[in-house]
Amino acid sequence: MRAVVLTSFGGPEVLETAEVEIPEPGPAQVRIKVRAAAVNPVDAGERAGAFGGEAGVRVGLGWDVAGTVDAVGAGAGSWSVGDEVVGLLYGLLKPFGTHAEFVVLDASAIAAAPRSVDAVGAATLPLNGLAAARALALLKLDAGQSLLVTGAAGAVGGFAVQLARRAGLVVSAQGGAGDEELVRALGADHFVPRTGPLGSGYDGVLDAAVLGEAALAAVRDGGAHVGVIPGASPASERGIRVETQEVAADGELLAELVTLVDEGVLTLRVAETYGLEEAAKAHVRLQEGGVRGRLVLVP
Repeated sequence: MRAVVLTSFGGPEVLETAEVEIPEPGPAQVRIKVRAAAVNPVDAGERAGAFGGEAGVRVGLGWDVAGTVDAVGAGAGSWSVGDEVVGLLYGLLKPFGTHAEFVVLDASAIAAAPRSVDAVGAATLPLNGLAAARALALLKLDAGQSLLVTGAAGAVGGFAVQLARRAGLVVSAQGGAGDEELVRALGADHFVPRTGPLGSGYDGVLDAAVLGEAALAAVRDGGAHVGVIPGASPASERGIRVETQEVAADGELLAELVTLVDEGVLTLRVAETYGLEEAAKAHVRLQEGGVRGRLVLVP
């Protein structure tokens, strides 16, 4: 099968589309014929060597996947060949990723695909939707309380805005020039320009833009701050509870998010699509910045 891999770290030029062996599902696993797979900042970080790794060892990229179950291992539950699914392949520096024609996932990491969108749209949900949902759960805010979402026009931030509004929170969304219409359409009550002050007194902040101490300063005494990158959250002060979400493969939670997609609560945003052999072009576009929606590879 074809797969996007790297054996050295650097810019987009290190990516290769190589012929590799088709993986076989083990116990409680399924193999998926990939129809679409999103490109995320974590993929660019892996490619650049931000998470370490050993030169000369093959690394496969890709966390998100939408596709069709192609083979089923023993004990994989009710999944059958032909099922349309979405899933998350968790983990850094994997020998196989979802940027390939086939991928093996734990059966517990997948959910039935949304009925209301195609595979390209569905592939944008798992990583960023799960991250947003887990971050909001850590905030532990009640309906009527105030939330600031930094980086609200991004993938995690956009899902967070929609999930927070559904939970009855009063949402302030921070974004760049030209983002106000977008974040208000996602449900934000207030828009906070990136070039201005964040404000203060929020019950909680979901810091999708990784502003750190600046975002913490916007939280009221005794409030909550949740970051999205392990190791990047600021130290607690003024009695503020500081936590960091770390995404995990969770088919049950993903199934709940799929339902919200089909109910029209969550919007899936695709910026551009590329073939597997165009992965380097997708990485170039990602590092240019300003992408509103996900770049998606289509085998």
